[in-house]
Amino acid sequence: MLINAKQLKGLTIRASDGELGTVDEFYFDDQTWGIRYLVVDTASWLAGRRVLIAPYSILHADWQARRLDVGLTMKQVENSPDIDTRLPVSRQHESEYLAYYGYPYYWNGPDFWSAGYSPVAVTDPVLVNAAGEDMILKNPMDIHLRSSNSVTGHYLEALNGEIGHVDGFVLDDESWSIRYVEIATRNWWPGKKVLVSPAWITRISWEASKMYASVSRELVQSAPEYLEDVPVTRGYENQLYFHYGQSPYWLGLKDPNLPL
Repeated sequence: MLINAKQLKGLTIRASDGELGTVDEFYFDDQTWGIRYLVVDTASWLAGRRVLIAPYSILHADWQARRLDVGLTMKQVENSPDIDTRLPVSRQHESEYLAYYGYPYYWNGPDFWSAGYSPVAVTDPVLVNAAGEDMILKNPMDIHLRSSNSVTGHYLEALNGEIGHVDGFVLDDESWSIRYVEIATRNWWPGKKVLVSPAWITRISWEASKMYASVSRELVQSAPEYLEDVPVTRGYENQLYFHYGQSPYWLGLKDPNLPL
């Protein structure tokens, strides 16, 4: 199901033996646009410490109750590696975190989550991680994670000029991937929001606070309007891809159970 990522903000994370805290933001990797970690504010429980929760641990998402159930205990989270979420998270930091929980490296495998389309796919973390160690040894400070909070507000630079700014994301709650970047164009056309696929984003610049896209301003301007309170249907997606003259993402997915 496709949902607006704004629904993640304030979502309660419930472990097997109590509540861990609420979601503040998330980290996504800038290569595949996968949501790799939720940043959870533990409030008074851990004196305000912010911890990372990987989608690998999510058992059930109840969007109406605004709760995510995870297969973790409070003690596990309390003893997890302390990562300063105010600083960039390197591959070395990630490897320590994933090793602690026994999760596979998502960046070293044939699929979106190393060996499957979704994070619940069964895989052998020992084999996957052994194959991925060489990448970490060569460049332990390699950084590909982006904070949703820090990227929100970046301007979108089309092929022929600026055309709005990042106002949010639309995610797939099965694969935990970002399907669309929500662009507000109100500085150009009051009130209108449109969606742009990450496949059309060529790069992100921290220095310029911009995302660069391989589409024209005119295409973005005339794209179908996006309304946050209206579900994104496959019909709307077909209309969007037809407008941009691009092939839909679902034609290339490896999961045969996804609807066409």
